[in-house]
Amino acid sequence: MTEEPSDSIPANIRAQTREGEHPYQWHEGVNRQHGSTDAVEFIDVKKSFGRNTVLNGLNLGIPEGQISMIIGPSGTGKSVCIKHMVGLLYPDEGDVLVHGLSVPAMSDDDLFEMRKKFGVLFQDGALFGSMNVYDNTAFPLRQHTDKPEEEIEEIVTRRLREVGLSGALDKMPNELSGGMRKRAGFARALVLDPQIVLFDEPDSGLDPVRTALLCELIMEVHQENGGAYVVITHDIMSARRVADYLAVLWKGRIVESGPASELFNSPNQFVRQFLSGEARGPLGME
Repeated sequence: MTEEPSDSIPANIRAQTREGEHPYQWHEGVNRQHGSTDAVEFIDVKKSFGRNTVLNGLNLGIPEGQISMIIGPSGTGKSVCIKHMVGLLYPDEGDVLVHGLSVPAMSDDDLFEMRKKFGVLFQDGALFGSMNVYDNTAFPLRQHTDKPEEEIEEIVTRRLREVGLSGALDKMPNELSGGMRKRAGFARALVLDPQIVLFDEPDSGLDPVRTALLCELIMEVHQENGGAYVVITHDIMSARRVADYLAVLWKGRIVESGPASELFNSPNQFVRQFLSGEARGPLGME
């Protein structure tokens, strides 16, 4: 018997479901129909907060196995995109797919399991102030697995070694520089071997040298581990260093997306102005 759509499924997803099918089935079909090999896909996503429309028909695919960057001016909805990926926000219209499954249509249990596919590097690392670097990094393993402490120790020390913090295991967050806090947060984001890693403005608060070092670290770790990395930023130098794939977000829509090498040579006036930092062009002080 086909399971009836649950009352917890948002109305816009339920309305798009074909008769006799569960929402999961239909949205998997959409993904196959589009021939997508994307880790995450936004389909005509609209999201408003009161009268403020943040996403206005957003269409975007995040490709597997690449470092993707969503760039755009401040306040254009980049962080809102990330929150939709992990189900912290749901679209008012449209859909968000993770590996072909509709996030808004997931049950609470399915959403909990789906989130384990993600690692997240928050701004400033978002470390627990009462825990040292080792315990901060071990926290996801202790919360979400039954691994013995010996195995946890092996994973944590390996991840901290990857980010250059082997000598800082016992340090507290208030003893770390901004760059070290971000690296510790990066190690914590990796301990569950996520398939998708999200970076929320990783260069925020860092000087140019530490930003360059963090960019190199992101590329090195991605080369070693693979997966889909999604970075949101408005820092163009970071985009030049890191991005395989670029998406430019403005006024709630993707202006242009594609291989980074192509976008840096784009004829689009807005894209060209934003990526070059020129004062003259369609992007003003609004």
